[in-house]
Amino acid sequence: MTTTTIEDIAVIHSDTPLITDAQSALDLIVSFFYERNVTKFAINKEAVSEHFFRLSTGLAGEVVQKFVNYRCRLAIIGDFSEYTSKPLHDYIYECNNGKHLNFVADEDEAIRKLGG
Repeated sequence: MTTTTIEDIAVIHSDTPLITDAQSALDLIVSFFYERNVTKFAINKEAVSEHFFRLSTGLAGEVVQKFVNYRCRLAIIGDFSEYTSKPLHDYIYECNNGKHLNFVADEDEAIRKLGG
């Protein structure tokens, strides 16, 4: 895992899942808040469990609820075209029109979305 802080955004890259359940999301939020005083997170897709992208598991809702409860914002960076689920594509569309969770193509877009 590598992390950098750009402005007030923690940019996290990991080859293995860091967010695997609601507790791991909360642990991530709390550790970065206390270590770096950030409430905005840009994380690569590989750092999020594949279960997140299967909406029927409920993981996406649980994770996003943690970010909302702690007044944090999250951008997930990656290529989401590999997913064929219409509900997931609808979810991505709706999230990208909101302010708590965004699905973006690259780090620059994540920083633009979270910086505003």
